[in-house]
Amino acid sequence: MTTYHHIAVQPIAGTLGAEIHNVNLSNLNDAAFAEIRAALLEHQVIFFRDQELTRAQHKSFGRRFGDLHIHPYLQPLKEEGHPEFLILESDAKHPFVAEAWHSDVTFQETPPLGSVLRCVAAPEFGGDTMWASMYAAYDALSSTMQRLLGELVAIHDTSRTFSRETYKIEHIGGKRAEGIASAEHPVIRTHPETGRKALFVNSAFTHSIKEMKSAESTALLDFLYRHIESPDFSCRFRWRKNSMAMWDNRCTQHRVLADNLTAYRRMERITVMGDKPF
Repeated sequence: MTTYHHIAVQPIAGTLGAEIHNVNLSNLNDAAFAEIRAALLEHQVIFFRDQELTRAQHKSFGRRFGDLHIHPYLQPLKEEGHPEFLILESDAKHPFVAEAWHSDVTFQETPPLGSVLRCVAAPEFGGDTMWASMYAAYDALSSTMQRLLGELVAIHDTSRTFSRETYKIEHIGGKRAEGIASAEHPVIRTHPETGRKALFVNSAFTHSIKEMKSAESTALLDFLYRHIESPDFSCRFRWRKNSMAMWDNRCTQHRVLADNLTAYRRMERITVMGDKPF
């Protein structure tokens, strides 16, 4: 466990997740930021309350982790000078998105390091987000399965999301892909900072296992997707206005709970560039 002197860290679940207290993200000194980064690596997803940031301040915090990512298909605030932002908005007429377990943008050669999500409007109840530790998912597998997966490569693409004709993203400022974007990544990736191994396939973007027959690939991926869903690997966060979350996309998956379909919910997200999985 890391010792913290400039922030207070309160874990919210046994496997991952912690709330960070005694910090103002709009006025953050280097010592406090270093501890926030350490907390992210230790807890995989971290949460903040009562952070009333401008979009410029939101981006400034994200840039302390690295260059900001611009989504290839979702840039709803581009005309306002903020192409880095992705808006997740839902109400009775507009459905939730991201209601299945996934890691972000794994169809690219260098998927993101992580994202910083801020709640602008929260429902009175419902619309929570869950995160799952892919470290824990890997560790829970048998050594035989770990060895098998460690030799495999997966193909990730946009065939079930941004390239699908029926994929509804217009209400969050999205457009469909022209063709199918794809990338290949190891099924088990090694975290570039912690050195820990994590399961790196997800139901949104992983199309198949390379050099496996279709039936073999489907059976193995279906098993892994069910395995990932174990509640033992997860935490759950209830949103309030001006709450924020930052997660490590290299070792977690997340999903929204689409349990209050009529209430208004608005989230604003920026994403930090990552590196090629190995």
